[in-house]
Amino acid sequence: MSELKNWRITTAKVDGLTDVAWLTINLPGAGQNVLSAEVLTELDIALSEIEQIKPRAVIIQSGKKNSFIAGADVNEFQQIESPAQALKLLESAHRIFAKLESLPMPTCALINGHCLGGGLELALCCDYRIVDNRRDIRLGLPEVLLGIHPGFGGSVRLIETIGALRALPLMLTGRSVMPAQAQRMGLVDFAVASRQLLPTARYIITKTPRIRRARGLSKIANYQPARAIFAKIMHNRYRAKINPNHYPAAANLIELWRKYGGRRAAMFAAERESVSQLITTTTARNLGRIFGLREQLKKHHLNQSYLNKPDRLPKSVAHKPMKFRHVHIIGAGVMGGDIAAWCAYRGLQTTIHDRSLSALGDAIKRANKLFIGKLNSPRLVERARDRLIPDVANRGAARADIIIEAIAENANAKIALLTKIQKIARSDTLLATNTSSIELEILGAALDQPSRLIGLHFFNPVAKMQLVEVVHSKVTDENLIAAACEFTTAIGRLPLTVKSATGFLVNRVLAAYLVEAVMLLEEGVSADIIDRAATEFGMPIGPLQLADTVGLDICLAVAKHIGHGENIIRENTTDDKMTDGLIPDILSSKVAAGKLGKKTGEGFYQWKNGRIISPTWLDKFRRQSFNKPPAVVTDRLIFAFLNATVSCWHAKIADNACAI
Repeated sequence: MSELKNWRITTAKVDGLTDVAWLTINLPGAGQNVLSAEVLTELDIALSEIEQIKPRAVIIQSGKKNSFIAGADVNEFQQIESPAQALKLLESAHRIFAKLESLPMPTCALINGHCLGGGLELALCCDYRIVDNRRDIRLGLPEVLLGIHPGFGGSVRLIETIGALRALPLMLTGRSVMPAQAQRMGLVDFAVASRQLLPTARYIITKTPRIRRARGLSKIANYQPARAIFAKIMHNRYRAKINPNHYPAAANLIELWRKYGGRRAAMFAAERESVSQLITTTTARNLGRIFGLREQLKKHHLNQSYLNKPDRLPKSVAHKPMKFRHVHIIGAGVMGGDIAAWCAYRGLQTTIHDRSLSALGDAIKRANKLFIGKLNSPRLVERARDRLIPDVANRGAARADIIIEAIAENANAKIALLTKIQKIARSDTLLATNTSSIELEILGAALDQPSRLIGLHFFNPVAKMQLVEVVHSKVTDENLIAAACEFTTAIGRLPLTVKSATGFLVNRVLAAYLVEAVMLLEEGVSADIIDRAATEFGMPIGPLQLADTVGLDICLAVAKHIGHGENIIRENTTDDKMTDGLIPDILSSKVAAGKLGKKTGEGFYQWKNGRIISPTWLDKFRRQSFNKPPAVVTDRLIFAFLNATVSCWHAKIADNACAI
């Protein structure tokens, strides 16, 4: 057999299985397996050798302990210079995957970890798929998040396996699923406990059960008349969420299914052609860069001294590594309640304290809604509920590994609370504040050990916003910075370490952007025009709708604090409509009138049941037909955003400069 770098073929007897070829992928020196051009070339060689061996069956597995194949090599995709080069790579991958699919003996993918993108496309070439039924494993085709869609044949094979009505929503959103859900939808044949992987493989090889394929309505949807109807419905549904001018991959995928669904060879060819054109677009380049930045944030804390030099830990925690099992949240408002719910969902025992029983009740209701929406098992929902404990007496503070203060954005109130908490908490407990703009120097001044305080700035909505600013001052212990990053990563969020400066990074930039939008509103530009200028540029939501969602009271507090700290919004302003130096009157007046946005039913928009009250179809037609956003509106919004970003760059607010 050939000496391959990334693959290994063995035919040894394993757990009673004989005359079986075990094809193991294990990229040396890598934390997870990816499908690079080199890996695919070696797979081609391995499959040729398997054809010569003619084993009874082939089992594809991973040599990584908790990872199958994470997808294609994104960095390699970023180096592709032309559609012709991309098409050549895709044609090669299609040929190799077809070779795997056409092997004359049963084939089985033994999935022990994440199986995403190209990894799932490879697994779909196998006759059977068995997955370890761990909650942390995900299966999916997230290519749309990179500005493309499945390109190794996945769009065809996933539809064949689970039907278009299930397959297309997965591919169009990039959503991944847990093993149990994958089994229910037919994506995998068996989701079993780790110890049952090999016995299940033996069952498949000896019994060769019937191969599952889409049936009923899912199969009917692939016929031409039904495709035309469903394609139109999907176009309308996803156009409302995804602007095809900025993100064409979803529209391309729907269209190639509408045209070629049910015609296997034609759809394979159309898939290759579509992805080869998408992969070199600006959208794909930028989304690929964002993917790289996300990976950097995930790994950034690994370079911190806390993990690499435990001997440098402060005495209070040097006797043991910090294991975060119990988190205590103080404040059951929207942010505090949602942080608590997310921590419980991620498996941590979570206590939440508030003096208001109604606030605690509302937080528990929102948490229950999150659990039901995220967890597909009543048993798992019940376990998550059990992990979230209302704590009126604040007893959890004395036992927690980490305490997060999440009360109202008031410096004096936060200082008073932190002063009390430091006396209750264990000496090795990590003390964190969820302040959105107040410097740690101000909040930590009254503490016995100011170096002990860290900022963990979550964003609303917590369940959707992955970034968490890990805020540190000049005196914060660097080991605790890394510990906070470790906690953030453990709950599935992306930690970005930032300096304790007015507004930190995100709110410094966001305040400039939002205030510019409000100033345009005061000058007579309609809210609809302002928000459409932003969304047509590419923003996921308009600035005024965003302000309503965040809460105008919070926007005002942050803008005031930033305005008193540093003039990052507009220098030497002489506008007589400005109060506090930088704050538009309309923002102050709405807050004074109690019109705080979504949470009160009125802000810059009218809200009902959590949604903006839509204009009549005639008003909507008039707005879109006769009131196109002028270029100057877009320019003012985006340049305010960029100018504030440049200010943060020069001030070196973020420790990881690439994040800016």
